[in-house]
Amino acid sequence: MKKIFNITLLLLAAVLLFSCRNDDNDSIPEDIHEHEEIEKLVVKLTNKNDATDVQTINYIGGVADAHIHAHAGDVYAVELDFQVKHDDHYHSANDEILEEKDEHFVIYNFAGADVKVKRAADDIVRTDGKRLGLKTEWTVTSTTTTTGKVNIKLIHGPSSVNDNFPSSDNQLGSVVGGESDVDAFIDIH
Repeated sequence: MKKIFNITLLLLAAVLLFSCRNDDNDSIPEDIHEHEEIEKLVVKLTNKNDATDVQTINYIGGVADAHIHAHAGDVYAVELDFQVKHDDHYHSANDEILEEKDEHFVIYNFAGADVKVKRAADDIVRTDGKRLGLKTEWTVTSTTTTTGKVNIKLIHGPSSVNDNFPSSDNQLGSVVGGESDVDAFIDIH
């Protein structure tokens, strides 16, 4: 009987010891940005001078399924759709990005093509007054005879953003800090 009492006492002490531990371990930082990986970017360009000229480029796993056809004088309304994969299909993550609009910002860079970017009037505006960059207008000034490229980055968690970089007439955008959720390169011909 004494043996059973000692075993019961030992088990009770073990339960009390482990139940008093702090489950909220303060030494491990909590990930407050739980998100799924964006695996696909859909870029839709509509030529404002010819509404029948619509291009859709799917960028998946570092590869674009087409290139952008652009010529000097073209003006495009451009929309970005960032997507995540569920099972065997993709769905838009733009609603989640909009919910966390102050945590995201899109920047553009061009090589081998002179393209001016203007953030669209109907683009999402962050609480700091900066336009997010999901909807833009591209004016193609010139392209080279070789292949140019556009680099589109979705930045998460920048400490500051500038939607008027390098100027209010060319709003490629710039950030300080943050990390790239998407870093896509698409050819321009």
